[in-house]
Amino acid sequence: MGGQKKIAELKAELQAAEEHMLPSFILTYEKDERAGVRKLVEQAGKRLKALEDERERIEGLKVYERKYEERGYVCGIDEAGRGPLAGPVVAGAVILPKDCKILYINDSKKLSEKKREELYDIIMDQAIATGIGMVGPARIDEINILQATYEAMREAIQNLSVMPDILLNDAVTIPGVSIPQAPIIKGDAKSISIGAASIIAKVTRDRLMREYDKELPEYGFAGNKGYGSAEHMRAIREYGPSPIHRQTFIRNI
Repeated sequence: MGGQKKIAELKAELQAAEEHMLPSFILTYEKDERAGVRKLVEQAGKRLKALEDERERIEGLKVYERKYEERGYVCGIDEAGRGPLAGPVVAGAVILPKDCKILYINDSKKLSEKKREELYDIIMDQAIATGIGMVGPARIDEINILQATYEAMREAIQNLSVMPDILLNDAVTIPGVSIPQAPIIKGDAKSISIGAASIIAKVTRDRLMREYDKELPEYGFAGNKGYGSAEHMRAIREYGPSPIHRQTFIRNI
């Protein structure tokens, strides 16, 4: 058995293996009786099963897209940043291809920052069209956060390079839009298009808040993203509001 690969080599091989290589890995090494190799074969099997389960979950997220696909382009819309004390509210609009194969899309809040960043790049690369809309703190104070959210969503739709035939929205009906709309409660966890929109909105806003942090480091925007953490509220009391704080949100601080 002098030609046997060392377990460390097999471990590296498995780590580097892409999905299509896993069945071959299992077939090649499943008869190896070394405990370490059996463990690696088991890991390969678990990875395959996890990928199959994820594919099944993603197919389940296409229920609404399939329901409306005969209408033409289906666009998911969602927002990020309705609740923070500082920074803009950002809306994302995404039209995905009908045969979209992107895995791991979900409500952006259920994903790690690293995963959101990875998915952002994949969505931007594979989507038929994406649009971003943004409304800043002064406008939020002027018209209130709900109206500002609708404004950001209308802007996101206008910024699409392809006009959609139906909008799938996370729970809301956007006023002032002539395109048919289908509001879906908890839509960012039920629709692949809305989930994709939630990811690009969240990543866009988080990146912007990290940029603001460079100019206004005392508020900790890179960490809190403008939300009302105890440290953030202490900073407002100590330094006063910054130019990007929402005055209507911090009256009682």
